[in-house]
Amino acid sequence: MSLFSPLDIGNLTLRNRIVVSPMCEYSAVDGVPNDWHLVHLGSRAVGGAGLVFTEATAVSPEGRISPADTGLWNDAQQNHWQRIVEFIHTQRAAAGIQLAHAGRKASTDVPWRGGNPLAPDNGAWMTVAPSAIPFADGYSTPRALDDTGIAKCVTDFANAAKRARDAGFDVIEIHAAHGYLLHEFLSPLSNHRDDAYGGSLENRARILREIIAAVRHEWPTPRPLIVRVSATDWTENGWDIDECVELAHRLKADSVDVIDCSSGGNVANAKIPVEPGYQVPFAARIRRQVGIATAAVGLITDARQADEILARGDADLIVMARELLRDPYFPRRAAKELGVHITPPDQYLRAW
Repeated sequence: MSLFSPLDIGNLTLRNRIVVSPMCEYSAVDGVPNDWHLVHLGSRAVGGAGLVFTEATAVSPEGRISPADTGLWNDAQQNHWQRIVEFIHTQRAAAGIQLAHAGRKASTDVPWRGGNPLAPDNGAWMTVAPSAIPFADGYSTPRALDDTGIAKCVTDFANAAKRARDAGFDVIEIHAAHGYLLHEFLSPLSNHRDDAYGGSLENRARILREIIAAVRHEWPTPRPLIVRVSATDWTENGWDIDECVELAHRLKADSVDVIDCSSGGNVANAKIPVEPGYQVPFAARIRRQVGIATAAVGLITDARQADEILARGDADLIVMARELLRDPYFPRRAAKELGVHITPPDQYLRAW
């Protein structure tokens, strides 16, 4: 297993193990992707990645992190995504969409204006969560979802999955990490419910598993389905890798193909020991103990570093974010460094 060996996931064969991580661009209007998204995602497909993910794409208006997030709940959004998917496919890359709901971390401004919660006179909306606990000081208190609200979330994910299928996407990733709604349900720090969706791990994972079942109805096996998790809250008495392993056993039984292993995001001031490859051990442990494919992400910036992670059997995919912002053509540079030939687009042949 190496960085440029193909990988079969369900009915899809990826040309290599390099994945463009979902990275919010905060550049959409009314949830509709535009030319920025076409060029941003398309250039990384030209750059040689095997799988190109959209940013966290909201399944409902209230599920957006900010008003500038992309969405997939209406025809206009679906049609614009289809155009982008078609271009990604012309470059022999697979197109993936990350479906998300921001929960209590919704209704914020874009990062370059501070990323703070929106004020009521600046377009703020009511956020929702498993429990009425704000994310941090300065955030509004979310409304705790009742059974009707939970059912709506499940339906919203299923409807978005149908639209993703119709738009031509190859892979769906369900976002259950980084302190957004589904992670909020998983973590005992943010889920204080005493009903069927709180308390035990089985209960805290219930909404995620209901969403997976609903998505699988619209996105049946063998279409590839990935779930991104935060393997730990990095906080005492919070969500941790032991529970994450238990969850992964359940997700494997639910026909999830890959666990994408990130961490953090649910506690505002968590102390995270950031260093190169700091999250790789989570992917390695889940892969070995559960027997499911995993994706490693987090300060993986070097071709040999990435190749060695795969060679050790610590993960099946390498998910990259900031390095691919700095260099959309990292896969081509990595191939040269590792002595692998990958064919460039005809328009770029003169450079090879």
